[in-house]
Amino acid sequence: MNKDALLQKLNDKTAVIGVVGLGYVGLPLSLRYAETGYKVIGFDIDQSKVEIINRGQTYIEHIPAEGIAEAVRNGFEPTSDLSRAREADALILCVPTPLNKYREPDLSFVLNTVEALLPHLRGGQVVSLESTTYPGTTEEELRPRIEKVGLTVGQDAFLVFSPEREDPGNPKFSTRNIPKVCGGTTPACLEVGIALYGQVIDKVVPVSSTQAAELTKLLENIHRAVNIGLVNEMKIIADRMGIDIHEVIRAAATKPFGFVPYYPGPGLGGHCIPIDPFYLTWKAREYGLHTRFIELAGEINSTMPEWVVEKISDALNDREKSIRGSRILVLGIAYKKNVDDMRESPSVELMSMLEAKGAHIAYSDPHVPHFPKMRRYSFQLDSIDLTPEVLSGFDLVLLATDHDRFDYGLIEKHAQLIVDTRGRYLGTRDNVVKA
Repeated sequence: MNKDALLQKLNDKTAVIGVVGLGYVGLPLSLRYAETGYKVIGFDIDQSKVEIINRGQTYIEHIPAEGIAEAVRNGFEPTSDLSRAREADALILCVPTPLNKYREPDLSFVLNTVEALLPHLRGGQVVSLESTTYPGTTEEELRPRIEKVGLTVGQDAFLVFSPEREDPGNPKFSTRNIPKVCGGTTPACLEVGIALYGQVIDKVVPVSSTQAAELTKLLENIHRAVNIGLVNEMKIIADRMGIDIHEVIRAAATKPFGFVPYYPGPGLGGHCIPIDPFYLTWKAREYGLHTRFIELAGEINSTMPEWVVEKISDALNDREKSIRGSRILVLGIAYKKNVDDMRESPSVELMSMLEAKGAHIAYSDPHVPHFPKMRRYSFQLDSIDLTPEVLSGFDLVLLATDHDRFDYGLIEKHAQLIVDTRGRYLGTRDNVVKA
């Protein structure tokens, strides 16, 4: 199948869309294609996810089961059988790109997926990588692999990079209305990429190359990481001066131009902000460049959990207690409020650090009823309900993630001591310490 035939199928929605990786990015994208009228095959190596979807249920809190059940009724097929990739006209890769233990890019999920797909690729397909990565990955790693099976990228196979921009739990933005950046390996690839996303995304933003698209995603996330690093440093300065940084940020945000509010916290979380800057700093070294500004922000952000633990230690010390032996309740273990996403959550790092210092840890999170399996952490804990008796029974309550479903009046009234890392309690309160 040539380019024109593939464009025709994408534009008239007779193309079969394959989405590889049914997580926070791949699942909502699959549902969006399905609701638009495309036949969708969803691939995931986790058979339990396949079974949950086939039952019309969900494993991601903000994606309702009804939407999944409807997509399945409309022909959305989840599978763990990668050989079915041959049926797809488009293969969209939504797999993780974490860091290894040396804080270097780990492309193993991407490359293993591509290698597993190679025997099932055929002419007339478009492959789109959505996983965040360093500039050059699509061209240097994916293109040679696709061409080694006898396909010519730009002629009988098409390759694009289009970074995901999901914001889990944000009610204003969904897969459909977040503009989609897309870069192609060749002009023909870009044309196909625009057709691939044009029917399901309100606005597609073409760029000149896959490298430009890859760097766009990194710039977006590094912009956030650097600004969060700035306010985290300002928080420490304000704390020493006896000023509430959250009051200052709220006041500064009333300026109608030239200021964008960013908020400090107990550390960075999520699958993007703590990780993506390292993809660029690693690649920049190839060009003899040192990304000092980015690395400094990362340094500040990564020390936030230690700073919070120090504030906890001081707060307990002022009440003639130590961390060792204290009962500490952590409020919110997802990485940000109102979601169930645990990836890189600073709350979990804080739990680990406090437990290592001898604290007895419990947690409450209405979005995470059971502590999940994680690569680096293991807590055999369930979320506990907040009652006056429960709150008063802890030496310290650590507000780590400020879910809207918490009753902050109840917490303030009954907790002996609160360490607030999110600025929920403005002003001075006898039992609240700002961190």
